Amino acid sequence: MQNTQKIEANLVKKRKKVNKLALKEWISAYLFLAPILVIFGYFVIYPMIKGIYISFFDYSLRNFDFIGLSNYKSLLSDEIFIKSLVNTLVIVLGTVPVVIVLSLFISLVIYKKNPFLRSLFRGIFYLPAVSSIVSITVVWGWILHPNYGILNYITGLFGAEPQTWLGDPKYALICIIVVLVTLSIGQPIILYVASLGNIPTSYLEAAQIDGATSWQMFRKITWPLLMPTTLYIVIISTINSFQTFAIIQLLTSGGPAYSTSTIMYLVYERAFTLNKYGLASAMGVILAIIIMIISIVQYKFFGEEVDY
Repeated sequence: MQNTQKIEANLVKKRKKVNKLALKEWISAYLFLAPILVIFGYFVIYPMIKGIYISFFDYSLRNFDFIGLSNYKSLLSDEIFIKSLVNTLVIVLGTVPVVIVLSLFISLVIYKKNPFLRSLFRGIFYLPAVSSIVSITVVWGWILHPNYGILNYITGLFGAEPQTWLGDPKYALICIIVVLVTLSIGQPIILYVASLGNIPTSYLEAAQIDGATSWQMFRKITWPLLMPTTLYIVIISTINSFQTFAIIQLLTSGGPAYSTSTIMYLVYERAFTLNKYGLASAMGVILAIIIMIISIVQYKFFGEEVDY
């Protein structure tokens, strides 16, 4: 009986020590996280809450009047906003699939090269991702210039008439998508090449011995094992495409006739050109809700095939 009581007492002491140790570790962890949590809260969480709050007001340089959901109601009948929303969706649908397919194809090609060439190509494709978006956009503006652009020069060699690529509604949005794709494939290539290196070669060797073709090995082995990376790339690429702004601002300023205007550009225009901060905040809230819904759908769709 006494031995049992001693054992129970020792167990209680050990549990208390473990709980104290866990508490110390918990406190230490959050002390290390505290600086970044404070920065994140002040520069991300607080502006988000403030933006939602302002969206219910008629907020300009002179007015700050509560108007409820009027800003949201006015957006539903705003043709420019609807057009910008459609343009944004077109950019997302035109960019994300191309980025996934193109970056995966390039990754599969360069992964088979020797280490020197593999590193060289990764650096080349990743260079736009770490370069100034302003300088890259200026280069694209020169390429697409109607008078002395190199694109018109090349097409002219084949007898084609020069085009105002960024001044024609038929081509302007396509040009924006092309520029965005070239800026977006660098990081996916780095991630895919790294993920390909983590696939056990024994899987592929066993499949070859069993007589599997290259396509079968890709479909049954490589692609499923790349699904976690693909899920991350799809979500990040979608969010970045929805937030396209700098390219629009520098190349077209939303024109011609709002044919390249996106929600992000319209938020900038309404807030900093027309001083309609409440209306711009409402647009930002709607954009955030759309991104959240699409990200959840993507996570549910691709997440089913991810083995955690």
